[in-house]
Amino acid sequence: MADTIVPEVRAVEAALLEKLRAVRRAARERHTAEPAPAAPALTTGQRIADAVASTMGSWRFIIIQSTILFFWIVLNVTGFVRGWDHYPFILLNLALSFQAAYAAPFIMMSQNRQQDIDRLAAESDYQINIKAELEIETLHQKLDELRQTEVLALTNAVRELADLLNRSGLCTPAKAGDPKPDAEGGSGQV
Repeated sequence: MADTIVPEVRAVEAALLEKLRAVRRAARERHTAEPAPAAPALTTGQRIADAVASTMGSWRFIIIQSTILFFWIVLNVTGFVRGWDHYPFILLNLALSFQAAYAAPFIMMSQNRQQDIDRLAAESDYQINIKAELEIETLHQKLDELRQTEVLALTNAVRELADLLNRSGLCTPAKAGDPKPDAEGGSGQV
């Protein structure tokens, strides 16, 4: 039973290895047939979206905006400029709402473009992983072949040594009916 399982497993492994090789060949042909795509030039809108997103996502922007808000509130609470925006700061809320309404689409456009770039990077990583898997499978196959060769060589060496010992008369081959010697070197019979 074990003798029939091993060839089946090896056949499955060989089929899997062949599939991986076919995928690798197809990927290699696709990449060699098509020149590497050049990074597309950014449109004006994409450049603006990236600039807005990088500006609004920086500590510099947060510090400047916090400073402006602080002075706005202090000037209006103390009445230094006759309080053009009294507490609850309705004008300030309106300005911040406009800022958020216009900033959100710019940030979303930038994130969508970054998502497309990440998707291409993931595809490239996937192709590299397929190649690595194929290389690992090939190494496993080579190691298995080396192991089989070594086992065969060791088996032949043991057989040759046993034949030499038998021919020299130092050792006689055990027969099926012979008792096994015990640990003290006796015949095992009492």
